[in-house]
Amino acid sequence: MLTKEHALFTFDRFEVRADCLTRVQHARYREMASKLLYIYHHGRGLTRRDLHRRSETVFTDEADCPPQRVRAFVKLLDDVSEFETDREGRAAELRRRVFELAALRHPLVRRPDRLFESAEGKVKADIANQLAQPWRVIESSMHRDFPEFHRLQVFHGYRDADALLNRYNVAQAQVLLFWAEEMTITARSDLKMLFRYAKLAGLLHEVTAVAPSVYRIRLTGPVFVLKQTRRYGVNFAQFLPALLACRDWQMQAKLHFGKFRSFLRISSESGLRSFYKPEKEFDSALEEKFARKFGTERDGWKLERETEALVKGQKVFLPDFVFRHQDGAVVYFEIVGYWTPEYLAAKWKTLAMFADRLILVSVSKPLALSQENFMPPGTLTHGRTLQLAQVLERLKQVRERKGRNFGGGDSLIPSAPV
Repeated sequence: MLTKEHALFTFDRFEVRADCLTRVQHARYREMASKLLYIYHHGRGLTRRDLHRRSETVFTDEADCPPQRVRAFVKLLDDVSEFETDREGRAAELRRRVFELAALRHPLVRRPDRLFESAEGKVKADIANQLAQPWRVIESSMHRDFPEFHRLQVFHGYRDADALLNRYNVAQAQVLLFWAEEMTITARSDLKMLFRYAKLAGLLHEVTAVAPSVYRIRLTGPVFVLKQTRRYGVNFAQFLPALLACRDWQMQAKLHFGKFRSFLRISSESGLRSFYKPEKEFDSALEEKFARKFGTERDGWKLERETEALVKGQKVFLPDFVFRHQDGAVVYFEIVGYWTPEYLAAKWKTLAMFADRLILVSVSKPLALSQENFMPPGTLTHGRTLQLAQVLERLKQVRERKGRNFGGGDSLIPSAPV
């Protein structure tokens, strides 16, 4: 990821625009990106300093190329490289020994005279003899612990020039988020991925339902975080690729540049592509088989996959499926397969928070046997497949009872184990 010193952006009234290379305006950059990849792909054994110098020559004839852009490309290439480091501290030990031997004949001069008798060349030759190594080997080894002298071992690289250019565009948008006070996202799809990445990144967030299947997510930016702001800022910026991997959203970030405030606006139609791998549509073969068997509509019910989140305070629960009937009835469907005692306790606690909603739960048969004291009569069980007839029967009961909870009790939610 880039740092603030690599940031390149412009202002348009109250909106900030991150540097973005386009196919039309910056057509030559595709060729330059290919040259950069070639340098690193064939640069094994070269020092970081040599790689950087060769990379800089690629941009020599490009008039419209700010220094930040060059440094940003080099940083992105370094980030996907593995360099040899001096973990054993041999370079520091060699350097100390050389300095000790040279200090005995200090000062060293290129042309000795009566006052300064120690010739640099002769002293170096004497040190080389004492250490039993050619001076050129000593000179190249004594600074290997400095980053610019680290040697390239492996370059993992980017798929092609287009991938490198896209990573640059995304990285420039990311780095602007270091100045963010807050980020507001309006999302309609891929909610599970959004919520999971926000939670994994430890971001402070609030969720509000603004319309059916439309949610506003407000995330607190690093500017307002009092502790561990650097780590939080990195996590905040790393959330952007996860957002880019989702569909149908708009984002607005309020940025604070000293006394000046501006806005960064990006949407799923902005042209930036995530480098995260797309998630599978279904979490398991069990869910996929059930969805295919049910179809798009059956008995007046439509089946939707993770399109609606239940929100209470800071708690967000995204059921596996939502059934919507043409008469307006809504039933949520949660499938519990693999589990641990800790996971199960957390799941029951979450479901209990939303006991006022119609949530149908299906659990694996081994789980039902081990937790039978906590299973309400209406809980379904499944083996390797979900029984469509059982699900349709429960949905039929919903309409017959006109919205009352079903399953022989006042709630569909299993009791939390004690």
